[in-house]
Amino acid sequence: MSDCLLPSSDMDAFRKILQKANSVVILTGAGVSAESGVPTFRGAGGLWRTYSAQNLATPSAFRSNPSLVWEFYHHRRENMASKSPNNAHNAIAEFQHRMTKEGRHVSVITQNIDELHQRAGSVNVLELHGSLFKTRCLKCKKIEPNHDSPICEALRGKGSPSPNEVGELVPESLLPRCKVSSCGGLLRPHVVWFHENLDSAVLKKADEELNSCDLCLVVGTSSVVYPAAMFAPQVAERGVPVAEFNMETTPATHHFGFHFSGPCGELLPKALAP
Repeated sequence: MSDCLLPSSDMDAFRKILQKANSVVILTGAGVSAESGVPTFRGAGGLWRTYSAQNLATPSAFRSNPSLVWEFYHHRRENMASKSPNNAHNAIAEFQHRMTKEGRHVSVITQNIDELHQRAGSVNVLELHGSLFKTRCLKCKKIEPNHDSPICEALRGKGSPSPNEVGELVPESLLPRCKVSSCGGLLRPHVVWFHENLDSAVLKKADEELNSCDLCLVVGTSSVVYPAAMFAPQVAERGVPVAEFNMETTPATHHFGFHFSGPCGELLPKALAP
């Protein structure tokens, strides 16, 4: 992208707009969590054992081998215990609290499934792709928060990402099961897998927030995963200022009024400071 097409990187100009904003949407992606050491399972080195996420995070993979898929998600859940919100998560949470006290509105819409925004103190987070720490019953469809470690006894000590790990199949009856007494159905992670649609209620709420905001921040997202990749360009199209914070430019950068290049954990505390 040539420099003449690049949006502004004038932080003072951005902060003047921020100070006047009444309804702010902050859209976040994997780049925010990557700075907390959360693996993305995309790109080079993004394998678990010998599998890519695209091989495991599908309805058909779960149907054919629920034990293997649960080992993968058990590993991801357990791995989060050693991760903490970083300066970007904290800056967003502090900004949201401050704006709320002033009678202004901030909505956090995330593509991440790790709950680090909530752990930093953000509230009413819209999780486009679900959460590692929620389960859904295949039988009664009940969705429940679940922070059990391990999620079931049969998965204790399992899920090693080593490519040499073969892994013994856990019988389906010993995998995570629904705790509703009359049900006992097989649970799955409440995350949106490849070839699945996003939750329509979550999308509707995100749409409402995006249509009513007067400022939008796009933070640590590659702007290639749809439909989220369309959100900020659509906001920009109705003349609302959009600021992108990312390590590099993205396919959507040219739509936006501002682009700030660098680690989100360094940029956001400055951008959102009182």
